Parts: sequence; C-alpha cells; structure tokens
Amino acid sequence: MAEVLIVDDDLDIADVTAEVLALDGHVVRVARNGEEGLAEVTKRFPDLIVLDVEMPVLTGPEMATRMLVIDCGREKIPIVLSSGVRELPGVANKVGTPYFIAKPFNVSSLRTLVTRAANERTPPRPRL
Repeated sequence: MAEVLIVDDDLDIADVTAEVLALDGHVVRVARNGEEGLAEVTKRFPDLIVLDVEMPVLTGPEMATRMLVIDCGREKIPIVLSSGVRELPGVANKVGTPYFIAKPFNVSSLRTLVTRAANERTPPRPRL
C-alpha cells in the first residue's frame, strides 16, 4: 500500500478520507493547508498526495506549483485533486494531473482513484 498525504482545511473531510484510506492499508498523514502540506512533504516524501484546491494560507494549485519549482524529487509525486469547485477539470489540467475527484465524493470512487494513482504513479505535468 501507499503512503498518502492528505492536505485539506476541512477537518471532517480530511479525517474521513484518512480513515477510509487507512482501512485500505495505506499509511496516512494529514496537513490542514498548503504550507503544512509542503512541510510534511519536506519531512518525508509521500507516495501520493490528496490535495484540496481551495484552502487558506496556500491553495492546492499554489502548493503543487511550489512542489514543482525545486527539482529535488517532489515533482514526481502524483497529486489527486479534490474540490467542490465547478472548474475542477480545468484546475487539474493546469496543475497537470489526470487524477481529480469532485466533492462531495463517493468513498468507493475515492478508493478507486487513489489506488489508480498509486499504481500508475503519473507525476503532474503543469500547463502554464
């Protein structure tokens, strides 16, 4: 199973996501915003990141951009975007990730997407 970093300012969603993925055997860490997420990535690279789009302090797309700026391996971590914004497919396209899921999401769909991302390991390829 994968080590997953969940970055979401909605505590309820972050906790439920963490519980579901832990039940599937994943090792899970949680950060509450993009700055905390970057700090967690710096401590230890996860296998993939489930990243909210709209957060205070540092948004998901801003966090993804900062991860990609320094070529030290962080740019190879697959990102699963999750959000309730209507523009989610466009945001995912700009971030360059094929993995995204709309909130509120179905637990089964989340599990399937995380498994796919962990297996495929496709890194983001931003479109500027």
